[in-house]
Amino acid sequence: MLADMRGNITDEMLKRGDEITWREDIKNKSFKTLFEEKRINLTSDIEAEKEKLTQLQGKLKQPQIAFYAHHLKDILLDTKDEILIFEKTFTNEGTGYNTSTGLFMAPVGGLYQFVVHTCTENNEYVYLGLVMEGSVIAAHAQYGDKNHSCNSFGAIIRVRSGEKVWVKSTSSANRRLAHNSSSRMNTFSGVLVKSDI
Repeated sequence: MLADMRGNITDEMLKRGDEITWREDIKNKSFKTLFEEKRINLTSDIEAEKEKLTQLQGKLKQPQIAFYAHHLKDILLDTKDEILIFEKTFTNEGTGYNTSTGLFMAPVGGLYQFVVHTCTENNEYVYLGLVMEGSVIAAHAQYGDKNHSCNSFGAIIRVRSGEKVWVKSTSSANRRLAHNSSSRMNTFSGVLVKSDI
């Protein structure tokens, strides 16, 4: 009888052991399945975030647009609305400034800063305007009393891609600007401060 009891206990223990092993197998399989699902989801989320970051990096790349033009084609400004054509450039990043027409055409839209620096001869005067798409956005009057006079003016404005900015004479009563020399230079410059891209 003791042998039978031992046999029954042993059989019961084996059954329980098999059941425990079976339950552990199920738990392990469930855990592995759950772990694999979580790993796949996490990997997918990481890839999606990487793609978002890549797109943001592309948007954050600021195009380099800047020009610095000098040497006026004509210093006699006796016609109203005459465009000042600066024939040479030290800088023309983005090739927005045209030395043949005197016009800057924005390669990309954004916030730009423009500066005009001019010098007059003795007893000469000029009236100038910084123009965007036909509208004067900054004006300037300059008189070179007994000595040469140099002054600057400018503006910070939002310009759309393809829009044009230039400098013009705003009066037919203008006389003339000074010749470029080692001590004075007529210049027109612009730089993209922040793009709309």
